[in-house]
Amino acid sequence: MADPARVKAVARVSEAPAPAERPKQGEGSGDAPGSSGKVSEPAAVQTTTKEQGKARSAEDAAAAAAGDEEEGSSSLHPPPAKKLKVEHDKKKEKRQKVDEDEIQKMQVLVSSFSEEQLNRYEMYRRAAFPKAAIKRLIQSITGSSVSQNVVIAMSGIAKVFAGEIVEEALDVCEKWGDTPPLQPKHMREAVRRLKSREQTPNSKHKKILFH
Repeated sequence: MADPARVKAVARVSEAPAPAERPKQGEGSGDAPGSSGKVSEPAAVQTTTKEQGKARSAEDAAAAAAGDEEEGSSSLHPPPAKKLKVEHDKKKEKRQKVDEDEIQKMQVLVSSFSEEQLNRYEMYRRAAFPKAAIKRLIQSITGSSVSQNVVIAMSGIAKVFAGEIVEEALDVCEKWGDTPPLQPKHMREAVRRLKSREQTPNSKHKKILFH
C-alpha cells in the first residue's frame, strides 16, 4: 500500500506548471519593438548621408559646368545691353572722327580764303537773329512759354533759311546779268523759286478732304 505522503508529493509535482519554453534566437526578434530597428538604424543613416553627399557633389559639379557654359556663351554672345553700349561707343567714335575731318577741311578752306571772303565769312558767323524777337514770335504763335534752348534752335534755323534765300538771290542776280548788291526783286524771285521747289515752310492751312 502506497504511502499517502509520497502520493501527495507526486501529485503536487505533476500539478506544478511546466517551465515556459525559451524562444529561439531567431524567433520573436520581429515582435520585439525596436530590437532590429535599433541595430540597423545607424547603418541606414550613414547610407542616407553618403547618398545625400554624393547627390550634392553631383549638383555642385553640374552647377559649375553650367556656370562655365554660361561664361563661354556670354563671351561669344554678349547681352543686349552690353551690345548696345558697344554700338553706341562705336557710333560716338565715328562721329568724333567725322567732326575732326570736317574741322580739318574747314580749316583748309578758311586758310585759302582771300581777305574779302574772310571778312564776309566773319560777318556771316557773327550775324544772328535777336533771341528776344524770336522768343516773342514763338510765344505769339504757340501761346505758351518756351525754353532758351528752343529759342537758340529756332534762331539758328532762321539764319540757315535766310542764308538759302540769299544764296538763291545771288544766283538770280547772276542769271539776270545784274551786279551785286542784291535788290528786292532778286530776293522775291529767290523766294518764289524756293516755294516752287517746296523748300520753304508753308504757313497756309490746307484742308484735307477725306473720301
